[in-house]
Amino acid sequence: MPDNLDLLSCRRRLRCSVPQVDDIFPGCLEEATRLLSAAGVEAYLEGASVLCNLGRGQELPVIFLENMPLVARIAGEKILPETVEVARFLSRSGAGGGIAPFLAKLPACTRRLETSELLGHYFELVRRVTAEAPSALPPFLELVEYLLGQICVGSLKNWVDYGLRTYRGQPHKVGDYFSLQSADARAALQRERKGTLLVDRERKVRLYLQAFWELEEEFHPYSLAFDIARRPEPYLDKMGFHLPDVYDDLEAVSGIDRYRAVVAHLAAHRLHTKPYIADNYNRYQQYLIETFEDCRVEYLAMQRFPGLRRLWMALHPIPREGNCPAGHSCIRHKATMLSRAILDPAHPYTDPLLLEYVGRFFQRAERDPYDTAIATDLGVEYLVKIHHVDFRSPKVYFKDTQVSYRDDNRYLWIFLEDTDEEDDFHSDHQVANPRATQPEGGAMLARHQPEWDYEVQYYRPDWVTVYESLQAPGEAAVIDRLLDKHARLTRKIKRIVDLLKPQQHERVRYQEEGTELDLDVAIRAMVDYRSGSTPDSRIHFSHTHAGRDISMLLLLDLSQSINEKPQGLESTILELSREAVSLLAWAVDAMGDPFAIAGFASNTRHDVRYFHFKGFNEPWGGEAKARLAGMEGAFSTRMGAALRHAGHYLSRRGSAKKLLLLLTDGEPSDVDVDDAQYLRADTRKAVDELAAKGVATYCITLDPRADDYVAEIFGRNNFAVIDHIEKLPERLPQLFMSLTK
Repeated sequence: MPDNLDLLSCRRRLRCSVPQVDDIFPGCLEEATRLLSAAGVEAYLEGASVLCNLGRGQELPVIFLENMPLVARIAGEKILPETVEVARFLSRSGAGGGIAPFLAKLPACTRRLETSELLGHYFELVRRVTAEAPSALPPFLELVEYLLGQICVGSLKNWVDYGLRTYRGQPHKVGDYFSLQSADARAALQRERKGTLLVDRERKVRLYLQAFWELEEEFHPYSLAFDIARRPEPYLDKMGFHLPDVYDDLEAVSGIDRYRAVVAHLAAHRLHTKPYIADNYNRYQQYLIETFEDCRVEYLAMQRFPGLRRLWMALHPIPREGNCPAGHSCIRHKATMLSRAILDPAHPYTDPLLLEYVGRFFQRAERDPYDTAIATDLGVEYLVKIHHVDFRSPKVYFKDTQVSYRDDNRYLWIFLEDTDEEDDFHSDHQVANPRATQPEGGAMLARHQPEWDYEVQYYRPDWVTVYESLQAPGEAAVIDRLLDKHARLTRKIKRIVDLLKPQQHERVRYQEEGTELDLDVAIRAMVDYRSGSTPDSRIHFSHTHAGRDISMLLLLDLSQSINEKPQGLESTILELSREAVSLLAWAVDAMGDPFAIAGFASNTRHDVRYFHFKGFNEPWGGEAKARLAGMEGAFSTRMGAALRHAGHYLSRRGSAKKLLLLLTDGEPSDVDVDDAQYLRADTRKAVDELAAKGVATYCITLDPRADDYVAEIFGRNNFAVIDHIEKLPERLPQLFMSLTK
């Protein structure tokens, strides 16, 4: 929270005397200062001042102050002045009544579109509708969230164009069109629903990524429907995978398979590519290095999933040998032929030099496919062999050189030299790049959660801001000493674990390494080898224990009260909790169940902190123990928001049983809430939401007064009250085992 001087200074810079602004300004400023840069905060205050002085009602600055930090965080800070300009345009055009719904719908539109470029296209549509059919603006803004859920922004442009063109001069009908009341409007919308929308298939594509590649990435859509200077291609960076918002079927390949193809290629880069320093190579060397690196990671992917070859070959062009005319730059043509020859064993090419480097690629790849020098060595050498003065020609031969499922390869490069061009992309390998600047203050990922208002029986959308981060580490040896301290208890728990651990074995085939040789696969690999095909190297199998399919997330209440010492004890609740969690983690790890550990604390609805101690895919080892050793208590207990946030991660697990175990020492509370029943009702609602997603919530409370409220929140059979806090280290693992046996 800014100090009083900063708060007063910022309030003076906000030229607005609306009384409601004073009520919300401290919390909104807190959120803005956390999410935006200093320049962004200035633009934020200036924008609110402009809206306040438009004379279009008191609600405009309030909506702007509450909504724009989230919008600017997602789409970038340059969206702030652009939003104000749209509001000014609406005011000048006599459509001032549309400013409030425009601002109110903006967070939802931003979550669908995500980038300032796509939002800019949406802003242009708002201007067009206002200029050509002002009466259509209110119904259009009312339905825009629904429309963007049905079609991409490029198709929305076509739908708007059709309505404006068809009903020009018919104001009595244009309103029906833009409110989807007319059959013509619905038919036009259906026509635009061609192709496969990412927003419709995101869950399937995400499950594909998780199941096959064991990766969890955020997807960020972009549009291909607008004429822009640099046509976008798929790419990956630290934010996640950037994909087209819609894919049409391409000959025999469906839109969903095109998404699978590009996601598989991006996943292969994420898993196997280490960046190169771009400044060491010229642009022609870079292009051929990218080609060989694409082939190398695809080779690794096809070793794991041979069926990818068929999918990628269906999307990879087949340039005709000798088609590039004299006087044209043929480097793209030659690189694409090389790529096709490596991908397709039945390629049609006869060029001896191309065949030589295809052979050299496979020699290196079969010896060590993880060698990242394959791309740099072969790329530089191949350029020397094929270099021609025409490579510098401005007439570049592009026919059959676009591999649609591949990314733009920005992920491959570290740029030590800064660029002068605003549109030039740079690598985001910030640890490796000595010129990269680190954000000040350790910026945390922010998510907004709804909150249930029991008095009006309705959700307050995006009401709570949750900041998640890794817990700062302490000394891992502290946890090891705690386990040694409870050696007798660990032996007792181990006996219980051995009884509960599944005994039946399940054979897992197709392993690179394993306990035994899988004869069927080995024979098939030998036949492939002798017939000239690439053999499958996964010729072993191993055994795993089957019978349990449980994922558990332990959520810790890290409010200020855990720093207290219960009467008659020498240890604080925090110390006892740390001991208990250490024993539980040790027991669950011994059981073999996937589990995660997180903690939370809150300081008003604008600042709920969520700390990761251990992730599901992270081993129970030194790093997780160090974070657990660094746990601290502070602030309050906004429980519903933390449960929703934890449930977001747990519900995505594929386990048959998902258990969210909450350890707390008090009831839901926060400093900005006076009504105790309000947060209780919200927590109860969060528990119901998680149950609907298949997540079972169980509360372990150390509060002696918990009988007054805990059953009301979690249900009669979903809680345990531990009266003797000193027994927590023993009781917590036992409770988990009783819940999951």
